Amino acid sequence: MLKFLVGVVLVVGAWIAAGLVMVATAAHARPHGELVDVGGRKLRLVCEGPAGAQPAVWLEHGAFGAATDFAAVQQKLSAKGLRSCAYDRAGLGYSDPGPAPRDGDAALADLEALMKAKGDAGPYVLVGHSMAGLHIRRFATAHPDKTLGIVLVDATTPEAIENPRMRKFIGVFKTVVRTGAVAGSLGLTKPFYYWAERIGLPEDRIAEKRRIWVSGRHARGAAAEGVQWERAARQAMAAGPLPKAMPVAVITAGGRGDDSPRAGPAKASERGYFENVPQATHTSVLGLAYGDAVVRGVEHVLKAVQPGSDAGAP
Repeated sequence: MLKFLVGVVLVVGAWIAAGLVMVATAAHARPHGELVDVGGRKLRLVCEGPAGAQPAVWLEHGAFGAATDFAAVQQKLSAKGLRSCAYDRAGLGYSDPGPAPRDGDAALADLEALMKAKGDAGPYVLVGHSMAGLHIRRFATAHPDKTLGIVLVDATTPEAIENPRMRKFIGVFKTVVRTGAVAGSLGLTKPFYYWAERIGLPEDRIAEKRRIWVSGRHARGAAAEGVQWERAARQAMAAGPLPKAMPVAVITAGGRGDDSPRAGPAKASERGYFENVPQATHTSVLGLAYGDAVVRGVEHVLKAVQPGSDAGAP
């Protein structure tokens, strides 16, 4: 038994050492963007596109994500002459941790503080990927006067937690994020460095994404908000439904057609838009290959709010 334990320790030690060497010798990643003070702590913000262009598109990343996830989408938005801002939520990427619990109310407060610190009074187009669908729904219902419309990118809806299968999935998800926090803190994720980028990002952002993904600090931040998924969903539902007149674009990946529950917000909107990208995955829908669909969602919102527009679901 002792030999077995010694063997396990040696194997794990070699695994961690290999990962540390891999990361240490990999390409250097200089973080893009700036650190913005939001009241005694800082959040990393990356804004691109013409300075002062309005309205700004604010991008909210999903679970385990960071502002880096939107690098390809921001590049595409800039090419259209649009200003966009993506940020790392508290404890994720390069942002400082925030007070617990890291639920929907906390995410809303941080985004409000960040926008205020940057002097952006809106109105905004909000884009949310995956679990961020909960957060931009929360913001849009709290500030309908500042929200031109929202774009949900393969995003979950708050109502999904009423589904027993979804509640079971969330239970598994919580176990995964807690395990990930421990593994990341011990350095066990470091050897996955070269497999950490599955979005299809611009070349100059790949190393940044990889270093974030294998960071133990990032893993702990992801766990802190991941375990609050159900709480954040209930907070979003309690805030009420989106205004029917608010433009809502829904972009899904893979086999999620317009009969998917994720398409529901577009159907409920009087100015809804739905697009499925069958070749894309949950992550690559944000990348260089398929991110144009996200841009089309933003363009739908902007067109829908123009005076005299009758934009609706295709």
